[in-house]
Amino acid sequence: MRETTLGATGVRVTELSFGAAGIGNLFRPVTDEAAFATVEAAWDAGVRTFDTAPHYGLGLSERRLGAALRDRDRDRYTVSTKVGRLLVPRPEGSHGDDLAQGFAVPDTHRRVWDFSSDGVLRSLEASLDRLGLDRVDIALLHDPDDHAEQALTEAYPVLERLRGEGVVNAIGIGVNQCALPARFLRETDIDVVLLAGRYTLLEQQGLAEVLPEAAARGRSVIVGGVFNSGLLTDPKAGATYDYAPAPQHVLDRALRMKAVTERHGVPLRAAALRFPLGHPAVASVLSGARSAEEVRDTVDELRRTVPAALWDGLSAEGLLPPHAPVPAATPVDDADRPKEESKSRGDDRHGGEHR
Repeated sequence: MRETTLGATGVRVTELSFGAAGIGNLFRPVTDEAAFATVEAAWDAGVRTFDTAPHYGLGLSERRLGAALRDRDRDRYTVSTKVGRLLVPRPEGSHGDDLAQGFAVPDTHRRVWDFSSDGVLRSLEASLDRLGLDRVDIALLHDPDDHAEQALTEAYPVLERLRGEGVVNAIGIGVNQCALPARFLRETDIDVVLLAGRYTLLEQQGLAEVLPEAAARGRSVIVGGVFNSGLLTDPKAGATYDYAPAPQHVLDRALRMKAVTERHGVPLRAAALRFPLGHPAVASVLSGARSAEEVRDTVDELRRTVPAALWDGLSAEGLLPPHAPVPAATPVDDADRPKEESKSRGDDRHGGEHR
């Protein structure tokens, strides 16, 4: 699988990154065995970049990812995790589940927002313990939307120091909006932005500021949420968009896109996966999975040849801005394909997207 380097960091990422929220029981339980098989399938397909966070399953995602990678050569893969939410044990123990936060796990801990210097250090130390690693490659400020000033003045400086000391190799921010990462790109020396849901086939808010800023400064962007919470896998009544029922006008737009892509023999989800990689600032697309079958399907769809006429067709119907850069239609060598053929899958492909 193709790899590139994040900015000037030396950190290598594959064009497809594995989002580990799904194996943290996002929305529904996944067994330990299924989680291990999912990571194994990603590895077998050539994926070497893995993204997790304490938030995902109250640490379950980090524990499972670390266990699945434990016997791999540490220099052969890249792990990113996040800071900003500390997990504090509930002294009274669990009284239910964590589904209010989206995860089917016992609510043994509560999340406490903390972008202080001490909070960053405590968060990374706990993450390393859960992962069973001596380092993470990328540390990201996780959803600091309502804590922007503390993230900028307290959390960022300690991440910069840790990068200088070699404790982490790259630092950045992971968000579902555009204004804050653009500010960080202008005012700090972050290496990477994980931008979820804001640079997709359906919407290109990132084109206004984030992507141009990153490109101009030699920084990189990893694009998450490429299916817009599942809408671009199979747009139909009841589909979700930004983790809520899709408004009718958004659903209608997705259906029009599907009609165009299928006229060119390409599933909508394949075009959605490939589209962000057309921008020079985009180093990788992040997609989650909770089964080996989903991984294999994602890899096969990403490797599908998408003809230039498809992008032209979307532009001609006003579904894609004419100034949006599009990827080249580059076939992938058969030798780079996974050994096991992809199987059909269900529609629930929003499970591992960055939240």
